[in-house]
Amino acid sequence: MDWLRPRAWSFVIGSLVTMILGFTWGGWTTGSTADRLATERSQAAVTAALVPVCLDKSKDDPASPKKLAALRALPSTFDQRDAVLKDGWATIGGGEANRDVADLCAAQLVKTEAAK
Repeated sequence: MDWLRPRAWSFVIGSLVTMILGFTWGGWTTGSTADRLATERSQAAVTAALVPVCLDKSKDDPASPKKLAALRALPSTFDQRDAVLKDGWATIGGGEANRDVADLCAAQLVKTEAAK
């Protein structure tokens, strides 16, 4: 039985080292981390897919030139996002306006207006 104790400790220590290496460098994740990452990635994909809709809504707006000039004049990205939200360009369907879409849409609108 004296041979069993060192082997048991070797097994325990080896298991701990394997887990530490797996979670730090091996790319292992827990279920909750995987769920969080999947949610973040899917939200980012949906946001990226909806930005062109926001840009199209801004082009279809009859008051677009005046609103875009006012958008460029705003000092902060927060104010620009709020302007896009207020104008309804980041509202997709009948739901509420999407702040993430408004952020990206405002950045694109300002960038395209600056390039003109």
